[in-house]
Amino acid sequence: MSKTFKMGGVHPNDHKISNDCAVEVMPVPSRAYISMSQHLGAPATPIVQKGDKVKVGQLIATPSGFMSANVHSSVSGTVFSVEPVADLAGNKVMSVIIDVEGDEWMENIDRSSDIVRDIKMTGEEIVARVKECGVVGLGGASFPTHIKLCPPPGKKAEFLIINGAECEPYLTSDYRIMLERPEEILIGTRILMKALDVNKAFVGIEDNKPEAIASMKSFSSQYPEIEVVVLKKKYPQGGEKQLIDAVTGRSVPSMGLPIDTGVVVQNAATALSVYEAVQKNKPVIDNTVTVTGECLAKSHNWLVRVGTPYEEILQLSGGVPENAAKIISGGPMMGKAVSNLKAPTVKANGALLILTEEQTVRKPESNCIRCGKCIDACPMGLEPYLLNKLARAGRMDELEAHNVYDCIECGCCLFTCPANIPLLDYIRGAKGEVIRIMRSRPKK
Repeated sequence: MSKTFKMGGVHPNDHKISNDCAVEVMPVPSRAYISMSQHLGAPATPIVQKGDKVKVGQLIATPSGFMSANVHSSVSGTVFSVEPVADLAGNKVMSVIIDVEGDEWMENIDRSSDIVRDIKMTGEEIVARVKECGVVGLGGASFPTHIKLCPPPGKKAEFLIINGAECEPYLTSDYRIMLERPEEILIGTRILMKALDVNKAFVGIEDNKPEAIASMKSFSSQYPEIEVVVLKKKYPQGGEKQLIDAVTGRSVPSMGLPIDTGVVVQNAATALSVYEAVQKNKPVIDNTVTVTGECLAKSHNWLVRVGTPYEEILQLSGGVPENAAKIISGGPMMGKAVSNLKAPTVKANGALLILTEEQTVRKPESNCIRCGKCIDACPMGLEPYLLNKLARAGRMDELEAHNVYDCIECGCCLFTCPANIPLLDYIRGAKGEVIRIMRSRPKK
């Protein structure tokens, strides 16, 4: 029987129309725009300047704080400039712009297709290599992986969970790598286990991906310490707190972290990147990106070099359809609208979703009918209708008292509301303000 989390959730249609599209290697762009903000935390500091020659995999920026990560060149060529570049939302972000000349890689990167199974590094050496290669969470949050592998004092990991749920509609990049590179993901899982010093790992995959489940199970039989767990198709099954609940039955406390339950969660693509970093000495210079939408003539799963402009990806995918009204980076539930197609990809970009006007237009808002569907749908046990009212009234103290900071911004409340109230819009804004107020208070 498929497992799932205990509270809330919704069941949007899959729309996994790119399921059967094997991963294709996208051509190297003629110019790469490599952002210094590809991770949660402070932007990295460039260590190259205009005119420098760089190779694929060469370090071009170093961390500027504790919560930061290395950045490497995804291409070879000459640094054109180091300057701010507009991201997908139009915000200027410091970037290294490189004019591409050939495709020359750093000599210490193993580019062979041979699978390296023997893990020779110690736990400490693994963490150091992961940090050196700039590995971050590729499920969307971009949390620096080396930090996640070092729990704070007093905390100890008991289990590792690999997130293969990919619960958002349309997304298939994780699905494809679980079909095409299952053993490397599992070796990456074993590497993460060694770094965390845990003896048990789980790979959670939703039951709407039977081929991925079969693929991962066939190889996990070699590794009895890794168990593939079949999950019920339910959004947001891939949320860390929901995944921990579904797999272990443990609950992350309010304002708490997964490590408070003795669990560390890593995405399937992150596990693959850890394998490449430790066994191949390959930094994070590319990622699998799903390009999909019913209005496209053909969907794709591309292996894209970091720093490739969105418009080039779309051109190679057939161009933007005439009836396209909105392009989203990510999925329809938690993705971000792309307002600048010249923006470059970053490490954690996993999808470009093209929607028509019919799919994006919001229906007129009407009065709340007190049905309680938003409460039933909330996977965090919150009361979205109440948080919405408090947010509109600016009652920050009451929002804090009702745990608005626990909102994971999944959009289940908005999805299920029959009155079409933009609940998440108001709750998200209020949550940010409440957290700002809480952080501004003097520490006791």
